[in-house]
Amino acid sequence: MVTIPMNSIKINLITWLSLVALFGCNDESTVALNEHSVIYCAEGSPETFNPQLVTSGTTIDATSNQLYDRLINYQGKENTLTPAIAKSWHITKNGKKVTFYLRKNVSFHQTDYFTPSRTLNADDVIFSFNRVLNINHPYHFVSGGDYPFFQNIELSKLVEKIEKINEYTVRFHLSHADTTFLANLATDYAIILSAEYAAQLSQQNIKTNIDTYPIGTGPFKLKEYRLGSFIRFYRHEEYWRGTAKIEQLIFDITPSNTGRLTKLLAKECDVTAYPIAHKKIDQNKNLTLESVTALNVGYLGFNVKKPPFDNKAVRQAVSYAINKQVILETIYQGKAELANSILPRSSWAYDDTIPAHEFNPTLAKELLETAGYPQGFTMDLWAMPVQRPYNPNAITMAKLIQADLNNIGIKVNIISYEWNAFLNRLKHGEHQSFLLGWSADHPDPDNFFSPILSCTAGNTGSNTTFWCNQEYDDIIKKSLKTKDLAQRKKYYVKAMNIIKEEIPLLPIAHSKRYQARHTNVTGEILAAFGGISFYQVDKNKTITVSAKAKNIDISANVGVK
Repeated sequence: MVTIPMNSIKINLITWLSLVALFGCNDESTVALNEHSVIYCAEGSPETFNPQLVTSGTTIDATSNQLYDRLINYQGKENTLTPAIAKSWHITKNGKKVTFYLRKNVSFHQTDYFTPSRTLNADDVIFSFNRVLNINHPYHFVSGGDYPFFQNIELSKLVEKIEKINEYTVRFHLSHADTTFLANLATDYAIILSAEYAAQLSQQNIKTNIDTYPIGTGPFKLKEYRLGSFIRFYRHEEYWRGTAKIEQLIFDITPSNTGRLTKLLAKECDVTAYPIAHKKIDQNKNLTLESVTALNVGYLGFNVKKPPFDNKAVRQAVSYAINKQVILETIYQGKAELANSILPRSSWAYDDTIPAHEFNPTLAKELLETAGYPQGFTMDLWAMPVQRPYNPNAITMAKLIQADLNNIGIKVNIISYEWNAFLNRLKHGEHQSFLLGWSADHPDPDNFFSPILSCTAGNTGSNTTFWCNQEYDDIIKKSLKTKDLAQRKKYYVKAMNIIKEEIPLLPIAHSKRYQARHTNVTGEILAAFGGISFYQVDKNKTITVSAKAKNIDISANVGVK
């Protein structure tokens, strides 16, 4: 058999058809080209293949639900916590001991670089969490030692120890009851790794491979990755929930929104992220445009450690100068709602008494003069190079903000970097101001308050405003220690008012998340929070060609450029 390896050639659908015609065909070897594969046009490359290490949506989409599982999951429109790797769990009355009872016969991936000798057990759960919690763990500082989501919620202060009761029972001992503990274990970050794989890598002295050559228990396993080009996954044949319906999943990394649309129309993509030209898609009988009301917020952030944004009056002035309604109409085209706080209206903790944003250039100029900048100043505004649900076009948004601020004497330089470089530079505080956002990992309101504005999040790089307000932090911590929802809401209202006064960031919009797909692709992909999943996705037969199976391997990359 002659094979065409992906590391030597990349070809599109038309080229495949030419090759098949060249090799000839017969009735004994009819192959449905691309029938068992789905190609997803993604907007960016993952930073890593381990979602424990980042909070980036591009990484979460590509890794968490494709490669891994968690102890528990959210399920259904009511977002009910349901069993996953843990078939059940028990919480003591004081809330300080949580015991998980694990499933048996949960298989890890078998790949070119790892063959497991056993199924998942308690050692894997303990390894996965102790790596995050214990600075003396042999894998804690592999890949840098940053676990932003868990550090933001201060999980190491909450979990005193993890106890192995037996091979399939694990108990978490908590320092105090926490209303969000289970919710945080159901997020895309709380994945389970293989302790056996980690031991093998330690012996081979290549520990960093645990995050770049991933092994999980999820519905797909990594086959090949090219930075900035594509990721190819194969189906995990021993998946404990039952095998995925497709044999191959390809992430075609295409940062250009026009490029993704072009590939979708040319049938080089089956599904595309963050589509533009919604009307054109709606008018195409072979395409489906779909959306989900997402828990997110897009915002303009200020680095409060750098002048002039270390001055609250300057931050307030900038906020009054920006016409958010124009941004909403131009960037979101009516497919989002104006944000008065970081918390969406759909959250049970949202409060209507929070004052609406005021567009007032006159007041903005007065505040600038009070702050000592009567003639304005020059500033840098960093704009994302990729589309995200919370901001579909950061460059254009930056230009609108540039025009608004020019009216009060502020000159804006718009800066952008490649996505991973953009995030890394933000983390290290190289910026003055920036356009970014947050997509919730679970429906509890704390997921908006702690990860992006707490003092701890400033140390981990998730709070790229670097704002630290002790009163705010104390309020958030109090909210986690009570089960009384009415009391929790009061705490969050206080927190939202502090943000409104201090303006470490200016919330702009809460938007829907969109994707487009060909009508022959079925199954749910989008969710209101967290990453996407292709586990339930199927694809109907559309193009059938004949080939001599002994001469050509059609499992090679189809449609990836």
